[in-house]
Amino acid sequence: MIPSPDHRSRQHPPPGRRDGSPAPSATEPARIDTRRYRKVRWFFVKMLAGMIVFDVLFSLPLLRWFRPPALPRWRKVSQHYREMAVEMGGVLIKLGQFVSTRVDLLPPEIIHELAGLQDRVAPARLETVVLQIEKDFTRPLADIFPVFGPDPIGSASLAQAHEAELDDGTAVVVKVLRPGIDILVATDLKVMEQVCRWLNRFSHIRGRMNLDQLMAEFTATTRRELDMMEELANLKRFDDDFRKDPHVYVPRVHENHCAPATLTMENVAYVKINDVEALGRWGIDHRQVADRLYDVYMKQIFITNFIHVDPHPGNLFIRPLPLERETAAGIHAFSPGDRPVACEQRPFQIVFIDFGMTAVIPKRFKAALRTMAIGVGTRDARKVVQAYVAAGVLQPGVDTVRLEAAHEDWFNRLWGIRMGKMHEVAYEEARYFIKEYRDLITEIPFQLQEEMLFVGRAVGILAGMATQLDPEFDPWGKTIPYARQFAREELKLNWKDLPEEVLLLGRHLLKIPAALDHVLDKARHGTLAIQVSLSPETRRAIKRIDLSVKRFAWMVLSAGLLVSGVNLYIAGHLHLGVAFMGLSILVFLWGLRKA
Repeated sequence: MIPSPDHRSRQHPPPGRRDGSPAPSATEPARIDTRRYRKVRWFFVKMLAGMIVFDVLFSLPLLRWFRPPALPRWRKVSQHYREMAVEMGGVLIKLGQFVSTRVDLLPPEIIHELAGLQDRVAPARLETVVLQIEKDFTRPLADIFPVFGPDPIGSASLAQAHEAELDDGTAVVVKVLRPGIDILVATDLKVMEQVCRWLNRFSHIRGRMNLDQLMAEFTATTRRELDMMEELANLKRFDDDFRKDPHVYVPRVHENHCAPATLTMENVAYVKINDVEALGRWGIDHRQVADRLYDVYMKQIFITNFIHVDPHPGNLFIRPLPLERETAAGIHAFSPGDRPVACEQRPFQIVFIDFGMTAVIPKRFKAALRTMAIGVGTRDARKVVQAYVAAGVLQPGVDTVRLEAAHEDWFNRLWGIRMGKMHEVAYEEARYFIKEYRDLITEIPFQLQEEMLFVGRAVGILAGMATQLDPEFDPWGKTIPYARQFAREELKLNWKDLPEEVLLLGRHLLKIPAALDHVLDKARHGTLAIQVSLSPETRRAIKRIDLSVKRFAWMVLSAGLLVSGVNLYIAGHLHLGVAFMGLSILVFLWGLRKA
């Protein structure tokens, strides 16, 4: 580290934008980088076009024989995205980081292409960072941090971290927002809004999820990441939730050295949570790390209801703790950068940083999530579907019996499979479920709730992290204790509510005789009518048969026109033959569309 340069003579712009121009009003739209906007939008245009052509059109009958292999194509898309994200940064990095952690679902080839986004974010120049800090505190850097490291120790998508020292010599880490990051974020969000508008044109998608609300929630959460005071409040709340948990550590913050774009805290860069080799040198069992990380997140989801939703390896560290004999020898703590001291079964803490992205479980989801945990832990498909109903995530009119059958099948086929093996069976199981439950899959019975968007993101990253740490990680077995605990709590009677429940039950019992007498009276007079209808599954089967017959008829007509055209062409009627062959292609495409 070097002494901070003295910039006392520098004139500081008034509060507003980072380039010194006036701050935008509440109604003024955020500025964007037009060149960046066009480049990112063009990438997503090409990606969506490829999905429509190869994953939709080429999956139709006959055309599927010409469909190219999906893995090489998506690996190439991932490579192009990684190159663009490394070059341009911003929200693109965060999106790539999320995808790169899904080792439980995605092939290793795609994960490998995106893995570099975890730690290859180019840092901003020191001069711009210094200007940012000085503008934040409206005084020279030397007055704030007498010593400031010129090279960042960490560089993320929205901010970077530098080592520094306070006036009293305390070593700290200063997290600074990237200069101009507000413009990059505004640009990327505008692209995503455009993509949502495109998707909203498809009624099948528009009817299943409110993309506008999802985008509004994502935008609000992402913009909150650009306010360090918001992150400081989140950190304090998380610290309060886990203050009594000896397995979790939250860095101490120096609030007098914090500002809207600057956060100063203690250095907690011990061992990255996914550095299995370094953990082994310290004597820390990486499988135990996976178990403990899972437990901490179960507590966040089901107990505290406040969740750190960005748990990628750059935001999670493992803090080695001294053994009793080491404490007796005078070693009371280790510092970041200390050489590993090998031992067996060293105690440790999981360190959380970067609280810019957090989520609060809405009240209406709390009971549903507990019911879901009970259903999964006890392999009770009916309980799982009850949780969906309670949370309000099902489309109106969904066949819940069919949905229960699908979950029952899911438990029977996937229960006990370790996370590391999941991607190996994913393709075969996906084929099975598409074949058996095509009706459910095509209807998409779920309505995505915007409040749960980031919770789902956190669970997805958690699954990938646990798989990286322990390929034999068993999520089923880890869920059972929580299911048992919640089931015991569910059985406990609330004596205060008991009289009301008894009264309600009595009212229903009193109505039964009158209703039964009404039914018997209709039966005696011969006016009792029983209306029956085909089950939803049978109706869908008949509809599929009808669709297949229509498609076959169109294919026969198309084939007849094609054969006629070829015969006419061979017989010398060139123009008429070409016309019939062209007509056969039009009939074929029209048949696919109408059927």
